[in-house]
Amino acid sequence: MKQDLVPLVADKDMEYALRSMLERTQALQIRSIKAEFFVHPQHDPACARQGVAYLSPFAAQFRYGRLMFDHEGSGRENTERRALQREINGEFERSAWGRRARTVVIAPEREAWIWNASPHAADVAGWKGRDPPWREWLIAQGWLKQEQAKPERPKEAFLAAWQEARTVRSASLYQQMAKRVSLKRCRDEACLELKRVLPTWFPLKT
Repeated sequence: MKQDLVPLVADKDMEYALRSMLERTQALQIRSIKAEFFVHPQHDPACARQGVAYLSPFAAQFRYGRLMFDHEGSGRENTERRALQREINGEFERSAWGRRARTVVIAPEREAWIWNASPHAADVAGWKGRDPPWREWLIAQGWLKQEQAKPERPKEAFLAAWQEARTVRSASLYQQMAKRVSLKRCRDEACLELKRVLPTWFPLKT
């Protein structure tokens, strides 16, 4: 019997975040699944160029495959995110996976997913109880404009906030955020794609 899912991701931060997301079965409207993760040692560039080849040997063992990496830092930034995603999905379709494996290209990087109106992101970043409030500090530091919901450079903004709050950056921070931030409020295209596909692969049992 085939196992449920094999994700290939670019680093431990992404692994921890996706693991936590997959545990939120009710929020994603999916059944409980078992996943065996792989982290590519050469990170985003290797996922972008070699991800399909890396996952191909697992096509007979798993029901579904998932490739995830950041657009920025992938070496494929000259290809628009959606076009790159279509290109790699086409590679999957021509492989032993067919349409059972898909890619999610996150633009610019995974921090865009967790930057929403939820207060939990600020709490995990170590900003709880600090003055000025997180959003005000980001605006004052030039990371965020008044009219923006999230910064144009979400990763750098998070790193700056963590440094200011003396929060030690680790993969577990991404795990905590993925457990706590609102998935309903996520409007990032890559996040919405993940939320759309997973229920078709692993529907809730009726």
